Amino acid sequence: MKRLIISSINHNLNNAVALLTSIDSKTYCDASLGPYYSSIGSHIRHTLDFFDCIIGGLDSNDIDLTARKRDETLSTDKKAAIQHIYNLQETLLSYIDVNTDYLIHVTDNMGQGKVTVNYTLESILAHANSHTVHHYATIGYILNHLGIEVKIPGFGYNPTTPINKREGI
Repeated sequence: MKRLIISSINHNLNNAVALLTSIDSKTYCDASLGPYYSSIGSHIRHTLDFFDCIIGGLDSNDIDLTARKRDETLSTDKKAAIQHIYNLQETLLSYIDVNTDYLIHVTDNMGQGKVTVNYTLESILAHANSHTVHHYATIGYILNHLGIEVKIPGFGYNPTTPINKREGI
């Protein structure tokens, strides 16, 4: 199961690379659309932060999703983001044969304060992948409103969305 989850994540990360190589830097950084005024770069950075929290907390068995680095370079520099994705993919591949028969403590803020719950490595990685798809959907919204068409099959759609219902990018 872990192999399938990591393969799915790496497929989605490859889609991000495809996107970043198909848009220019101005588009990547454009934060002109309301109501949130976030850029494609900020969404990419945010999803990478999520994975970085997982990787950073594994050794101590304490993943804190509220302790994101928020490295603005990843929001503004496509090349840095792509390199970060490649490094992340390499790290994820190293987890395939790691024993994960234990619970991992994951802290997040649910809107009323921090709470720590137990996950397996597989469940937090699956959560991170779903979180990434969610942000890709927002990126699709941004691209649409900027009038930019990029065709990446399945980008921003949950895999359970029927193919005939998928529109846009």
